Amino acid sequence: MKRNVDLNEISDGKFYSLNDMVRADCQDCTGCSMCCEQMSDTIFLDPLDVFRLTRATGCSFDELLDAKKLELALADGIILPHLQPDRRTGFCPFLSAMRCSIHASRPGFCRIFPLGRYYEDRSFSYILQTKECPKKRTKIKVSRWIDTPLLAQNQAFINDWHYFLEDLSAALASAPTDTVRRVQLYLLHSFYRTAYTATDEAGFYAEWRERLAKARTLLG
Repeated sequence: MKRNVDLNEISDGKFYSLNDMVRADCQDCTGCSMCCEQMSDTIFLDPLDVFRLTRATGCSFDELLDAKKLELALADGIILPHLQPDRRTGFCPFLSAMRCSIHASRPGFCRIFPLGRYYEDRSFSYILQTKECPKKRTKIKVSRWIDTPLLAQNQAFINDWHYFLEDLSAALASAPTDTVRRVQLYLLHSFYRTAYTATDEAGFYAEWRERLAKARTLLG
């Protein structure tokens, strides 16, 4: 999802790679769950996020929607799922006793926080969001902080998914309304509603790439 913001207002103005040291380590958020309490409805989920969530909870994508854990919304003209905050408290639906109940399977957005991603020239870098977390942070290597297995495959997945959606969003901007609707529903069905048969993340990436190749062929 695009954010039209001034990087100098939200970050330290630097770009980070996986091997860089960044002041992001908040000591396992000891005694703090502020970001989970003020998450709003902006944590959109990619197919890997949903794959992890369905395995961790034992629920299907539609069951998570029915349980009010997820919600669908437009993001740059494309319907995507996002975490649905508790309507009474505004807390993350997976916050339990002030701790994350799905920490090992938490979404990518949560996994990298307080880092963010900056996309440019068909690639991306990491930025440090300086106004999002009140904890006194220490330096840690970016790759260690984001705590993601199969890192090379993960970074390629993130990049390819982002630019696939960006290209599709641009194409749909001038498409007829009925075409837009059909494409939106196709994406939801193909990448989210249809369960992945993979039993691990290596299998997920392979299966997702097959679905991506098919989508690119069908959508031109």
